Order: sequence, then structure tokens, then C-alpha cells
Amino acid sequence: MAFSDDQLERYARHIVLREIGGAGQRKLLDARVLIVGAGGLGSPLALYLAAAGVGTLGIIDDDRVELSNLQRQIAHGMAEIGAFKTDSIARSADRINPDVTVIPHRERLTPANARAILADYDVIADGTDNFETRYLLNDACYFARKPLVSGAMLQFDGQVSCFKAYEAAKPCYRCLYPSPPPPEIARTCGEAGILGALPGVIGSLQAAEVVKEILGIGEGLAGQLLLYDALTADFRKIRVPKNPACPLCGENPTITDLPRLT
Repeated sequence: MAFSDDQLERYARHIVLREIGGAGQRKLLDARVLIVGAGGLGSPLALYLAAAGVGTLGIIDDDRVELSNLQRQIAHGMAEIGAFKTDSIARSADRINPDVTVIPHRERLTPANARAILADYDVIADGTDNFETRYLLNDACYFARKPLVSGAMLQFDGQVSCFKAYEAAKPCYRCLYPSPPPPEIARTCGEAGILGALPGVIGSLQAAEVVKEILGIGEGLAGQLLLYDALTADFRKIRVPKNPACPLCGENPTITDLPRLT
């Protein structure tokens, strides 16, 4: 399919990149990405993926915009307070790029709906803020064989990785974190605080990894964990091996399906 004149101008800086070109931009326009969480990480993810021309963006979240969100959740503004975050992000993405179709899912990801929702997307981006959803998303992506671009942050620290444990020797989130931390140390941003600009850094890194996964370019973060310390402006990358004892993707898995709700 040919590009319109407006598209040629809009995506010119992508098209001149040897690694992307016209064929790569067409892949982006045809791609479908699900963003789980419409807050601090979901905001830059949605805005940069929309700007890049990712053709279909799904956004799943059931929260509404609050005043305290605006310190870091840049897709929302004063006029959106009280609105569903999914609807607010959809409007922000449309203002940036009307080429993009945004599908709001005004619900939480659960074992009951995860398989059906993920089935419609090519790449999944984790912008959640709780361990229960992270483990569910990890397991659902593993069974669906979908790449999971994961981001997390607290206070001044952030991390990014990509989990594709359905590929040989690649780890899953459970290989890195076999179990969630105890409740007394598993603090949220509301409890521990967060630097307002930090989600922009981590969410933008996630957006770059999503684009790379769609296009199959560069070196991805599967099997690696990228760490960022905003206080020292320090980046470092560590290797994450596959855990043979992992209950999901190890040699003798005990998790063989998503939990069923009764």
C-alpha cells in the first residue's frame, strides 16, 4: 500500500533511516500493540507509539484521572480529571496522529479476560504498578507467545526488559523475580514517591523497544535488564539467565495455564 503525501511527510524521519525505511514504516502502521496501564509509563508509551505510527494501540486500565496523577502522567491534563484514563490517552494520541486507532479497554486485566484481549495484539507493553498484574501478564504472554516489553520504577530508579521465554534460552519475569516481595517492602509510588520525569525516561525506552520488536531491528533486551538511576544519571545492563527451576518456563513447569476464576 502506498503512503499518502501527508504520511510521507509525517514519517519522513523514519523512512530515511536505513533500518526502517518505507517497508518498516508500513510494518509499524500494520502493527497492533497493547499497553497495560494508562498511567506514568502508559502515557509516554502511548504518545511515542502513536507518533511513530503504530497503527493500532490497545489501552487497558479501569482507573480515572486524578489531580495527583498529573505530576508524571503526561497524557492527561486538568480537563481530563475524573475521566477514564483510557479515554484521556485515546484523545491525546488522536491529537498527535489521527492515523492511529486507539482501542480503550476500560477494565482490569484478569485471568478471565487476559487470553482474549492479548490475542488481538502483536506486542504487549507492561506499564502496570502492581505485582499481581505483572505476574499474570508474564504468564499470559508466555502462553500466547507474545513479546512482553516490561518497565518498572520507584522513587529515582527504573528498569526495562523484554520477556520472550517461549524462545530457547530466554527468561521470563518469574526467572528474574521468582516471587513478589513481601507486602511490607512492596511499596507503591503513592507510598514511596517518584520523580515526575522518571516515567518519561522508562516509558520512552519501552517505546523504543516495542518499535524494535515490531521491526526486528537492533539488539533487544530479551535476556537482559536495563537499569537506570536518575540520581546518578547512571545506566547499566545486566544479563538475566533462564532459570531451569522456573515454575513457568523451566524444565519441570508447575504453571501450565492461567488460573481459572471460580
